[in-house]
Amino acid sequence: MDWLYTFSGFLVGLIVGVTGVGGGSLMTPLLVLFFGVSPATAVGTDLLYASITKAMGGWVHGRNGTVEWKIVGLLALGSLPAALFTLALLKFIALDEKTLKGVVTGVLSVALVLTAVALLLKDWIRKLAQREGGTVRELHERHLPAATIATGVVVGALVTISSIGAGVLGTVALLFLYPRLSAVKVVGTDIAHAVPLTAVAGLGHLALGTVDLVLLGSLLLGSLPGIYIGSHLSAKVPEKILRPILATMLLVIGTRLALN
Repeated sequence: MDWLYTFSGFLVGLIVGVTGVGGGSLMTPLLVLFFGVSPATAVGTDLLYASITKAMGGWVHGRNGTVEWKIVGLLALGSLPAALFTLALLKFIALDEKTLKGVVTGVLSVALVLTAVALLLKDWIRKLAQREGGTVRELHERHLPAATIATGVVVGALVTISSIGAGVLGTVALLFLYPRLSAVKVVGTDIAHAVPLTAVAGLGHLALGTVDLVLLGSLLLGSLPGIYIGSHLSAKVPEKILRPILATMLLVIGTRLALN
């Protein structure tokens, strides 16, 4: 089965590099539903996998100038403390695997479908946020930094518990909060923020004993070249092509999880 893990890592890495989405939203359900890995181990292993994999993508995007570092800093200001706080709570909570599996698949399916819809409505969302004198525009101008930090808090907690959010929810939030960002910069900024967040959460799970290092190695063997290739392709794929492909992919996976 090792070669299947490696092949899966390559495919997910390629998707992460191109779209910024795919860490928890693809790998966690793949490990749980297809490979039969326990949810707790899947979450912990996926977090470390995501931190190492996205580090490559973040480096490429940073070199290409497709990362807004100020936004990354604001998100991290909320997400990293939230991750540490959540890890502290997990030490005193006994996770029931059956319940965790239900939560992971349920939250994933809803988040994926909502994300797909948001991507399809991205132009409308941007127009709403950019309207002169509109309520959303006013909120952006007055509270954008605070809203970005608050988004980081929510994403940080969710990622630490379920490995969900660094890609899916982060991308949707950036689309709404920063409607003027190009698709490539949304991807690059989201990946750059996910690197320290998943590293902190993953190391916490390693300390809790919910990481399979052999599985992690097999996934990384395929994912590192995958995300390297994908990160280079993201700057060349037109937004009009990238958006419907990503939305369709998320709809299919979300529906599959909901019906499972």
